[in-house]
Amino acid sequence: MTTPSRRAAAETDARNLVVRVASAAVLVPAVAAIAYAGGWIFLILCALAAGGIYWEWTHLVAGNSQLRLLAPGWAALLAALGLTGTDHPATAAAVIALGGIAAGMIAFAGAQERGSRAVWTTGGVIYAGVAFLGSALLRRDAELGFTAFLFVALTVWLTDTSAFFVGRGLGGLLLWPRISPNKTWSGAIGGLAGGVAAGIGVAYASGIGRLASLGVMALALSLLAQVGDLFESAVKRRFGAKDAGRIIPGHGGLMDRLDGFLFAAAAAAAIGILRDGTAAAAHGLLLW
Repeated sequence: MTTPSRRAAAETDARNLVVRVASAAVLVPAVAAIAYAGGWIFLILCALAAGGIYWEWTHLVAGNSQLRLLAPGWAALLAALGLTGTDHPATAAAVIALGGIAAGMIAFAGAQERGSRAVWTTGGVIYAGVAFLGSALLRRDAELGFTAFLFVALTVWLTDTSAFFVGRGLGGLLLWPRISPNKTWSGAIGGLAGGVAAGIGVAYASGIGRLASLGVMALALSLLAQVGDLFESAVKRRFGAKDAGRIIPGHGGLMDRLDGFLFAAAAAAAIGILRDGTAAAAHGLLLW
C-alpha cells in the first residue's frame, strides 16, 4: 500500500517533471533557432549564459552577489564576446584568465578566508569563460558549426534524459552518494547509452557518416557531461546549496542546467581546435 508521504512525493515529482518539460519546450526551440542563425546573436546568447553562470557561482562562493566581485568577470566576458566576434579567440581566452586573476585579487583583499575565497572566485571566472568559449568556438565554423553544436547538445541532452529515466526506473547502487545522493550506476550507464545514440543519430541524419568514430566521440562527451554534472554537485555540496539558482522553472539555475554541456562543449572545441584550428573547430571534431 502506498503511504501518504510516498504518494505526496510521487505527486511532487510528477509536477516537477511537468514543469521541466514545459520549460524545455519553450527554451529548446528558441536556443536551436539562435544557434542556427549563428553570428553575433549566438555569441551574445553564449555571453549572457556565461554571465549568469558567473553570477550564480559568485552567489554560491561569496554568499551574495557582490558587484565588486562580479565586475571583473563580467567585464572579461564582455571583452571576450567582442574579441571572439572579431576573430581573436586566443586573446579572448587570455582576457578571461586576466579577469579571473583580477576577481581573485579583489576577493583576497576583502575576505577573511582570503586564499580559499580568492581561488574559488578566480575559478568562477574561468568556469564561466569556458562556458562561453566552448560553444562560441564550435559554432563559429561556418560550414559545420551548427551540426557540431547539435552533436554536442543532443548528446548531452539525451545523456541527461536517459540517466534520469533509467536511474528512476532501475535504481540500484548509488554512483557517488556523498556528492550526489540521487545518481545511480544504472542511470550513468543508461546516460552513456543515450548519449551515444544521440551522437550517432546526428551523424547519420546530417549525412556526415563516420558513425563508428563519432559514436566513440559521443561516448567520450557523454562521460564528460556526467563528470561536469558531478563537479557542479560537488561545488554546491561544498557551499551547502541544493540548486545554484532558480532562473529556469523545474531546472534550477543556469549552472544546474548547463553543467554537463559546459564540460562537453569545452572538450569538443578543444579537440576540434587541436586538429583544425580555431576557425574550423567543428571540422576537427566531426571529420575523422
